Amino acid sequence: MSGFFKAVDKFKPVYDVAYKIVLFLCKLLLVADILITCMSVLGRYVPFIPDPAWSEEVVLTLMSYMAVLSAALAIRRNAHIRMTAFDRYLPSAAIKALDILSDFCIFALAIVMVVVGWKYASTLGAKGSYVSMPSVSRFWMYFPIPIAGVAMIVFELEALYNHIKNIFVKEGDK
Repeated sequence: MSGFFKAVDKFKPVYDVAYKIVLFLCKLLLVADILITCMSVLGRYVPFIPDPAWSEEVVLTLMSYMAVLSAALAIRRNAHIRMTAFDRYLPSAAIKALDILSDFCIFALAIVMVVVGWKYASTLGAKGSYVSMPSVSRFWMYFPIPIAGVAMIVFELEALYNHIKNIFVKEGDK
């Protein structure tokens, strides 16, 4: 069994690269968000700086991308919100089982985000357009849901693998 885990552990660099890509994307979105917001605020008070009509909608769209992608990053770091008040009172086997159960629930949510999010973004959501940018489809406003679902699936697979590995591999065997 330990040979299987050693073989699968070779994929860890792939997860590291995926994490770095999503983190870099979140950083780019944050910088763009800050720059557009600064330009919009300055455009209201400084006469020679334009205040584009599209700034609010674009800022909100970028924020939605950051919110759902950062949730996927939290899964990788095991930093998502959880109840741990009773962890010291429960046996470690029960905590491991509950962690695996919560990972399966998050995995199911991620699948729903991909399937339903893509259906909505590509059908109903794609029919509208931004008010300030009529040539841009609202598809881009709903597209972060399936994207984040894919990232959550990737990172949740790693989390599930790590939980299962901790059950079968003892500390000295690693």
